[in-house]
Amino acid sequence: MSPSGAEANLSGQVFLDTNILLYAYDYADARKQLIARNLVRQGASLGWSISAQVLAEFASTRLHKFKPPASPSDLSASLIVLSALLVVAPDLALVRRAINAHMDYGIHFYDGMIVAAAERAGCTRIYSEDLNAGQVYFGVEVVDPFV
Repeated sequence: MSPSGAEANLSGQVFLDTNILLYAYDYADARKQLIARNLVRQGASLGWSISAQVLAEFASTRLHKFKPPASPSDLSASLIVLSALLVVAPDLALVRRAINAHMDYGIHFYDGMIVAAAERAGCTRIYSEDLNAGQVYFGVEVVDPFV
């Protein structure tokens, strides 16, 4: 499956990984920015999911790695846009499930947190450029929307 912008298959609940949010605000790659913005827009209207971890990574990257860095007011405005997405909060059970993902699939713990949050939200897919496209973790398929 190769969703891009309006071509995305919208059936089922979707989880957006950090890189999708970052590309929506990154002017370095216009094609990826357009796809990411369309996904964020669709996600906001359809109640797709992200996690507290995704929000923290998004904020940290925009404040410390973007050139030029986002101002706190710009970042706050971005968070208002993202507030339409369902946010999965971490807890002990989520951390345990992330450890299971690490053990079962050999992925990094923080990727396991993404998988565990997507599973908790009832998602059928994760849009991500970082995880292995086509891989299914705990019944949640990874889709790279940029291919």
